Amino acid sequence: MRAAVIGRLRGVILQFAGSWFLTRSVRWAILRACGLKVETRAICARTTFTGPDVAIGRGSFVNSDCFFDAMAPITLGEGVAVGMDVLFATSTHEIGPATRRAGRLTAAPIRVEDGVWIGARAVLLPGVTVGSGCVIAAGAVVAADCEPNGLYGGVPARRIRDLDTGPTASRQDSLVAYGRP
Repeated sequence: MRAAVIGRLRGVILQFAGSWFLTRSVRWAILRACGLKVETRAICARTTFTGPDVAIGRGSFVNSDCFFDAMAPITLGEGVAVGMDVLFATSTHEIGPATRRAGRLTAAPIRVEDGVWIGARAVLLPGVTVGSGCVIAAGAVVAADCEPNGLYGGVPARRIRDLDTGPTASRQDSLVAYGRP
């Protein structure tokens, strides 16, 4: 009973943390007080966290309206850039019988390694790992692991091409990630 009350209270506080009225520093302090391991203050308003099992590394940026379904751990490395409206879905259902196809609830962690850029409205599904230096195109649905330094796009996301592993990406890499040739 007590754990349920604490969980609900944490949920209300996490919802409040997404308010436009808060500065990034206040939002950061609230998230850390709720148990999230957040090493960046660059988390925009209207971002929703459903639980405390989230870690976001130093130098990372989370744009507005993102959703972190934290039924299992979600880990973002250092220097990760997350576009607006990105969904991190750690929970799903097993396929049930014909009378109710949404069977038993399950959850699996999501891990995003250092230096990744996730485009707007991308979806990361349970159990995936996005390797370091990847770009996930806007609107992509990541249903399987992504090997490092690749551009992934589509539904389901697939590797479109290899990316330069040097310290600076080309202008062409940036334009392709935005869907422009």
